[in-house]
Amino acid sequence: MFWPMLAIALGFAGLAVLGVLAVKVFVEARRLAGQVAATTRRINRAAEDLERAATTLADTGEALRQPGAAS
Repeated sequence: MFWPMLAIALGFAGLAVLGVLAVKVFVEARRLAGQVAATTRRINRAAEDLERAATTLADTGEALRQPGAAS
């Protein structure tokens, strides 16, 4: 009777360990998702800044190419 009880106890302990590991994986996946979201926001902000800078540069270049512009 000892061996079946030991097998059940070890099986329960194994499930408990797997449960703890699953919770840890879930927490880390949530943390990673938050980092990905923050990085995506930063990339979008940088792309918008780059677009604004390129538009300003293009407008400046266009103004310089206009006839009668200051040389």
